[in-house]
Amino acid sequence: MDFKSFSNEQLTGQRLMVGFDGTDFNDDLRYLIDTFKIGGVILFSRNITTPEKLGSLCFSIQEYAKSCGQPALFISIDQEGGTVARLKEPFTQFPGNPYMKGEGDAVEFAHITASEFKKVGINMNMAPVMDVPPENFKSVMDDRVFGKDPLFVSQMGVTVIDHLQENGIMSVAKHFPGIGRTTLDSHVDMPFLDTPLHEMELTDFVPFEAAIKHNVSGIMLSHILYSHIDPDWPASLSSLIVKDLLRNKMGYNGVVMTDDLDMGSIKKRYGIKTIIPRILVSEIDVVLICHKGPDIQTAYETILNMCKLSEELKFKNIDSVERIITLKRSYL
Repeated sequence: MDFKSFSNEQLTGQRLMVGFDGTDFNDDLRYLIDTFKIGGVILFSRNITTPEKLGSLCFSIQEYAKSCGQPALFISIDQEGGTVARLKEPFTQFPGNPYMKGEGDAVEFAHITASEFKKVGINMNMAPVMDVPPENFKSVMDDRVFGKDPLFVSQMGVTVIDHLQENGIMSVAKHFPGIGRTTLDSHVDMPFLDTPLHEMELTDFVPFEAAIKHNVSGIMLSHILYSHIDPDWPASLSSLIVKDLLRNKMGYNGVVMTDDLDMGSIKKRYGIKTIIPRILVSEIDVVLICHKGPDIQTAYETILNMCKLSEELKFKNIDSVERIITLKRSYL
């Protein structure tokens, strides 16, 4: 499907990846696909019962999108292993990143995960975690990271990326530019970091630079405010962090997405009508809203209307959709 022939509504919808309720294909999903023309969904435990039923759900999502003249959808999930694993038994359970001791563990995780994803129709893993906590520091991410050595984190992360993607599953590295230094959970409220840029370049950025070199499909942003990089906006709303740092300086031309905009770090501080303009000017591609609610419609309408009123935003929107469709063509 040639995105250049998309309507304004189709261009807008491709920017949205959303959550939903239920374990069956239902009217809510039909509405999201045919009215908002969404580009992707994200699955949670609330959507999953048996592998057979999950496979039927994913198949129905793609078939309905096709019947509506829409591109195939990203069907994503957080499956890191350990404390963050939405797929429970009978799917293979892994102890998590802190327990991986070498590349063999990462290869095994990626191969088995990719195989199980393909059987049920999931095509994107919101993994690996590429965050690096400092030595002798109690990080909120301690139970989700590969370790505290940026080179080891890089090695393990790119092994997961390579073997997921070689087996047909898109990989999303997270949470740029790094949340290993935080103690406050951004699900609850916004952490503020005053770490100098040069210090982050030596540690936090290293795994993401490696992920970029290995053509990671996507990079997810954090909801943290880094005062030495952008004193005004958190990474997920920052043109200084995304456009200037990630794209222009680090050279990443792939799909960039927010973390869940329903998290307390963002939800407690900004309305969706403030959030969307920041995303559009910052060259962020995918708006992630993980819960059913009015914010999905508001996000869609705000993107649509702003791109109609501004030639600059219209062309930025087309650029984002081109990155999204290019990725979909590679995998779907």
